[in-house]
Amino acid sequence: MQHPFCYTQAISEAVQSDHVIRESLENLLRQIYPENDTSALTQDVIDAFWPADTQPANKVRTAGNAQWSQRDSVLITYGDSILDGRHKPLDLLQDFLLDRMRGVVNSVHILPFFPYTSDDGFAVSDYEKVNPHLGDWEDIERIADDFTLMSDLVLNHVSSQGKWFSAFRQRQSPYHDFFFEADPDDDLSATVRPRTTPLLQAVQTADGERHVWCTFSHDQVDLNFANPQVLIELIRIIRLHIDHGVRILRLDAVAFIWKEPGTTSIHLPQTHAIVKLLRALTNYAEEPLILLTETNVPKAENLSYFGQGDEAHMIYNFPLPPLILHGLQAGTARHLLRWQASMPPAPMGCAYLNFTASHDGIGMRPAEGLLSDDDIQRIAATVQRAGGKASMRTLPDGGEAIYELNCTWFDALAETFKGQDEYQMARFMASQTIVMSLEGIPAFYIHALLATPNDHEGVKNRGMNRAINRHRWDYPSLRAQLADAGSNQSHALAALSERLRLRSRQAAFHPNATQFTLRLDDRVFGIWRQSLDRAQSIFALHNLSPETVEVPLEQLNLIADEHWCDLLTGDPALAQDAVSLAPYQCRWITNRF
Repeated sequence: MQHPFCYTQAISEAVQSDHVIRESLENLLRQIYPENDTSALTQDVIDAFWPADTQPANKVRTAGNAQWSQRDSVLITYGDSILDGRHKPLDLLQDFLLDRMRGVVNSVHILPFFPYTSDDGFAVSDYEKVNPHLGDWEDIERIADDFTLMSDLVLNHVSSQGKWFSAFRQRQSPYHDFFFEADPDDDLSATVRPRTTPLLQAVQTADGERHVWCTFSHDQVDLNFANPQVLIELIRIIRLHIDHGVRILRLDAVAFIWKEPGTTSIHLPQTHAIVKLLRALTNYAEEPLILLTETNVPKAENLSYFGQGDEAHMIYNFPLPPLILHGLQAGTARHLLRWQASMPPAPMGCAYLNFTASHDGIGMRPAEGLLSDDDIQRIAATVQRAGGKASMRTLPDGGEAIYELNCTWFDALAETFKGQDEYQMARFMASQTIVMSLEGIPAFYIHALLATPNDHEGVKNRGMNRAINRHRWDYPSLRAQLADAGSNQSHALAALSERLRLRSRQAAFHPNATQFTLRLDDRVFGIWRQSLDRAQSIFALHNLSPETVEVPLEQLNLIADEHWCDLLTGDPALAQDAVSLAPYQCRWITNRF
């Protein structure tokens, strides 16, 4: 039986916790909805996030170092990236994960697995169901039993063919005010968006013609977060997903959720306040939850989503893909080094999510200001020679700029500025090793891990550039490729799996371990990592050129009375006067092995 004092103390802590979370939520809601009864809204938020039989945790959950370690890495995949025509795709994915990924990665991001009408899942028609073509919630939960599960909260927009928008057009409550409307005569010239299609779409409703806001496509109609009931409904959906095993919430296109005609309608103060509110909820959840913001924008704008340590736990390191691609195509680390030297460490308890390939292609907006227009055009031309494509966005002045390059990551490295050579696989391995070496948590799109080639047939059949990097593997064919030691798929997956297992044992690769950018030969991207307890150092060196490069030992400042070894080759590092790097070779030189 519990001691009466402990019982009284538990009640006291619960009351105090309830007061703190209410005050925190009400302050944020007052910033977002100053004209509303924020006390009542606070109760609505609490009721939506915590089931009736639970309460906020007695103590705030802080995102300290224990939240992640060097053992963490993420696989990104669609639910139907693997098919065989007989079994549920989610069953096949689970088989692949258990067979090939156990002990290699510990987290999996399944891209939108809900019923949808376009954009391969990002036009959600029902947030509460699993796409029946993939499987059901039980299949999702089984995967969540073995891997930390990340899912997409597609919170900016929903399908124009879903039940919410159908009810909007019929002017049914509460959905009659769920979508953002604007007047075609409004000044929308400052609006920032990543597409060239018209921003407003005219639709017929029971009340006549309305013009709804469509940041991405006319099948993806933007929600109206100025209506607090939209936020409440999204919080209910978050709770549903958590109850089915989701532990990392990816806030898709979150930068665009608050609109105001006459402004840029991106990164507005209300948007940041909503992210802070979601962070406050995760802080007081019983479950260990992580918020990841998806903001494919230039550096300063992206970094703003860390807030003061009170917004996202993780943000994507979006400049990495174009900068790594440029470095390997041009044979120089100059731009990558300059950028990395200017990057602040993530606040303690926060982390960067590092990656090269994604389902969306290679975003070029984050390269703005880091690479010249000529460099960006040269990268695009090189990717197009490798069979890739370029997608455009509309600028405020009516012009166009490259928004993203559509190509598998493996094929994007088939060409350099000087043409093709025999080093495609070496360049590919160097690119992924950089991702593993940097401060933060590494993430790998399944088609990068598998060195998947461009799917030109998919582009033709599905009518969109992004299909080139969204191949659906026939599982028997994939297994045959992985069994063939000479295939690109077998080579890439085996080598990267071995390297990830090795990485997971190095304390200096903790996501928040110290990082310092090294100034060496311009062809070498070098960083120094030191474990949180300062016991292990790793000099991570990556040759981005097709030439052999010698790095003098005095430039590395290795402590003479320590034993130094290259983890990737087993070679001692002090045997000669310089560390030699073959074309595109990487070395992890450490004093603890």
